[in-house]
Amino acid sequence: MSRTLHAQTHAWLKVFAISARHLSFTRAAEELHVTTGAVSQQIKQLEERLGFKLFRRLPRRLELTDEGQRLATVVDQAYDAVGMEVRRLRTGVMSGVLRLRCVPSFLAKWLMPRLTRLQARFPDIELHVASEDSNLSLREGEFELAIDLNDGRYAGFQITPLMDEEIFAVCSPQLLRRRPPLVRPADLGYYPLLHDVTAWRGSHAYAEWEHYLHALGDESVNVRRGYTFNRNHLTVEAAIAGMGVAIARRTLITDELDTGALIAPFAGTVATGKSYGLVYHPGALDDRRVRAVHDWIVEEAARSGKP
Repeated sequence: MSRTLHAQTHAWLKVFAISARHLSFTRAAEELHVTTGAVSQQIKQLEERLGFKLFRRLPRRLELTDEGQRLATVVDQAYDAVGMEVRRLRTGVMSGVLRLRCVPSFLAKWLMPRLTRLQARFPDIELHVASEDSNLSLREGEFELAIDLNDGRYAGFQITPLMDEEIFAVCSPQLLRRRPPLVRPADLGYYPLLHDVTAWRGSHAYAEWEHYLHALGDESVNVRRGYTFNRNHLTVEAAIAGMGVAIARRTLITDELDTGALIAPFAGTVATGKSYGLVYHPGALDDRRVRAVHDWIVEEAARSGKP
C-alpha cells in the first residue's frame, strides 16, 4: 500500500499532535469536542496508514513510541511554523533580506548605535550592510538602500535628504600642553593636522581643512601636511589620542565633547554644502520592506537633527 500522505492523513496528524501533547485520548477528545472513541479510532487509522505504532497503550496512560516521539516533534515544529507565518501575514510582518550600503564613518558613529532599534521593530528583516566610501560610485542592483554623503545629485536614482553636514576643528586638551594656544585659525600652523582623505565624493586629501579655513577667512595655514586617514571617525580617534587637530562632523560627534575627550578650540561650525541622504532606485519604495526601513531611518534622522 502506498504510504503517500493524503488529505485524511493530515486531519489524523492534527489529532495525533493533540493526543501526543496530552498523552491522553480523553483530554484530546475534550479539546477537539469529539468522543474518546473517535480519537482512538483516528489514531489507529493513522498508525495503519503510516505502518508503525505511535503510542504504547498502557493501563491508565499512554506513552509515545520512539517513532511517535520523533513524529510528534516534527509535527509540532510544522504547526508552529504554519502558525507563525499566519500571524506574520495577518499582522503585516515583513521578512527577508535587505541590502543597505552606507558610508563608513556614518555607519560606525551614527547608524550602528541605532540598529538594535531597527532589529526590535522589524526582527524578521535581515539587514545585509556594506560599508563603502562615498567616492565609490553607486551601482544599480547592488543595494536596496544606500546612505551617502553628497550634494544630492544622483543620476538615475532617487534621494530622500536626511541631514546637512557641518564641520569644525577638534583636538584633545592634552595636545595644547607645551604648545602655543589655539586662539585663532593661524595658530594651527604650530600643530599637526589630521585629514580624512575620503571626505565626500570627488574630494581630495586636504579638502576638508581647505574648505573649513576658507570659510573662516584664513588661508595662511599650510594644510597639505600632517597625517591622513581614509575614515572620518579614524581622524577623530587620532585626535582623541593627541596626534593633532582634526576636522569633526557635527553629525558624527556623539559624547566626545561632553566627556572632555575633545574640545573645539574655535567657535561655530562651517556648512559643507553636503548632505547625508537615502539613495534608492526608482520604484524601490514600492517594496514594503524597503519602505519600512527607509521610513525608520528618516525617523531616526529627524530625532537626531532636522534635515
